[in-house]
Amino acid sequence: MLNLDTHILIFSLTDELTPSEKKMLMETQWGISAIVFWELEKLHQLGRIEIDLSDHEVHSLLSKIHVWPIDLNICRYLRTLDFRSDPADEIIAATSIAHRVPLLTRDKKIRKSKTVPLAH
Repeated sequence: MLNLDTHILIFSLTDELTPSEKKMLMETQWGISAIVFWELEKLHQLGRIEIDLSDHEVHSLLSKIHVWPIDLNICRYLRTLDFRSDPADEIIAATSIAHRVPLLTRDKKIRKSKTVPLAH
C-alpha cells in the first residue's frame, strides 16, 4: 500500500507521472489522506487545477480510492515530524507514519525526512 500526496494524485489524473511513479502505482494498492480532497477543491477554486470534484467522472473515480480519515492518532504523529511545511503536507506525512505506509511524493522537504516512510 502507498500513500499519495496531493500532487502525485493530480499527476495520476492528468497523466503526468514519471515512469517509476506509474510503475509503483500499477504494482500496489494506494490511498490518500482525507485532506487531499480538501486540497483538490482549494486548488480548483484558486484556478490552479482543472480537476472539478463536482464532475461526475472525477467524483466516480475518486470515490474508489482508499481514504484515511484525519483522526487523533494521525494528529499525535504530527509532533514526530522532522520538517515543517503547510498543514496539509504535514497531515499527509503523519498519515504515512501512523499507518506505516510509504508516501509517494516529489516534495523536497518531505523527501529529506528521516521520520516519514517514503516510497522509492
